[in-house]
Amino acid sequence: MSEPLPGVPAAPAHPQPKDAAVVVLFQRAPGGIQVFWLEREAKLRFAGGFFAFPGGRVDVADAAVQVTGLEGPQAQWIVAAARELFEETGVLKARGAQRLAPLELDELRRAVLAETLGFGELLRQRGLTLHAEDFVPAGRWITPPFVPGGFDARFFLVESVPSHVAQVWKGELASGEWIAPAEALSRWEAGTALLHPPSLRAVQVMSKFTDVVSAAQAMRAAPFCRDFYAERIEFQRGVTLYALLTPTLPPATHTNTFLLGTGELLVVDPGSPDDAEIDRLIRFLRAIEPEGLKPKAIVLTHHHGDHVGGARRLVDVLGLPVWAHERTADRSPVKVSRLLRDGEVLELAGPLPMKWRVLHTPGHARGHLTLVDERSKAAVVGDMVAGLGTIVIDPPEGEMAEYLRQLARLEKLPIGTIYPAHGPVIPDGPGKLQEYAAHRAWREAKVLEAIASFGKPVELAEVVPRAYDDVASFVWPIAERNTEAIVAKLVAEGRVVRKGQALSLPLP
Repeated sequence: MSEPLPGVPAAPAHPQPKDAAVVVLFQRAPGGIQVFWLEREAKLRFAGGFFAFPGGRVDVADAAVQVTGLEGPQAQWIVAAARELFEETGVLKARGAQRLAPLELDELRRAVLAETLGFGELLRQRGLTLHAEDFVPAGRWITPPFVPGGFDARFFLVESVPSHVAQVWKGELASGEWIAPAEALSRWEAGTALLHPPSLRAVQVMSKFTDVVSAAQAMRAAPFCRDFYAERIEFQRGVTLYALLTPTLPPATHTNTFLLGTGELLVVDPGSPDDAEIDRLIRFLRAIEPEGLKPKAIVLTHHHGDHVGGARRLVDVLGLPVWAHERTADRSPVKVSRLLRDGEVLELAGPLPMKWRVLHTPGHARGHLTLVDERSKAAVVGDMVAGLGTIVIDPPEGEMAEYLRQLARLEKLPIGTIYPAHGPVIPDGPGKLQEYAAHRAWREAKVLEAIASFGKPVELAEVVPRAYDDVASFVWPIAERNTEAIVAKLVAEGRVVRKGQALSLPLP
């Protein structure tokens, strides 16, 4: 169940994006152009596990630093770009910085990171200056509203300082390296390096580099980018996310529709009941059709309204068949023409042919399906896990014991990136599955502890406030459904006794 319940407040409004600056750092190597990219730590809330370029938010102190050839907010972005570049790579793009020795650069970098030395003060002490012409504007991108945390980021194309060694000090960053753009694209195609749209655009442009001006212009003229928001979000080759507004349980506000394939496409979970949202998806599908990308079928991971809400309109407008499990077909609002079964493989023709294995993973819903790419091991998991919050198991449709069996089944598979129906993509798929299993075990223990704490038979509604004392009370109506699923499992295992509405632990 993902639909909202009475009494549950709507998700808070998306916060105003924070101003930020990003540097696409490049060098001219004997074998051609190289860019310096970073792998962000998997645990980071924003873009954890993704590959990106050096950058971060604009600080208040950046306004006090002078930039030759520019002033005002535009100058602040360049200051932020130079500062973040120095903090994350050790490259100090300032006039006069080439005379600084490596050990001195390291000491200055440590001081700036520790905030014992301001970046502006560093420049003044060493007689260094920032020049606008050294930071070539290369586009603006704003984080889409369905992604938690948000930035309004200005990108700059910057040539590295030959005497400075770019290196990552681990913390928020896991690694960093110089890489040929063609190799970066190869890793993206293989699904081993996830890229957000601006980073993908940068490596695509730099793979055809001729000169700085042309490259920066090409980055600024990114296709499928409207009002600085990316409409085309392809984190790895053949997996495109198209988020649709849906009436869902907070904190989720969207359902992630996935377009799978590099030629033939599967449209997975077109969930919005709003015709305008589905029409937006249809326009996008038609816009990418000249590239040889053509929808083959709609696939439903399960029957809940926020996963099937737009299927009827897609069928009516595009004439697509609908594929789903038989336990989804018997309650779907649209006719299912092909029943999908556990273990079968869906083959998609295209420049990079894809094979998606179907797994029947009931528990959240009886007809729930998961799709796993046989090449990259990426998993489109519907409501097995979420990038935001957790998944509600609501009896009688939902069954906790079965859900946990399927979660354990996925844990044993070589799963890579997880693409959930709600919330951001999860690069560390195995880690998220383990986290979910541990959380479910912890919550089950909390329910047992709550029942025992009364010392007498107690009703379910009384158990919830104690078992869910870590969440706000408005969540308790949802938690009660989840607790019902946990209790049903415990009763079946003989660990809780239920007589009518009364719950108790078995006598020793």
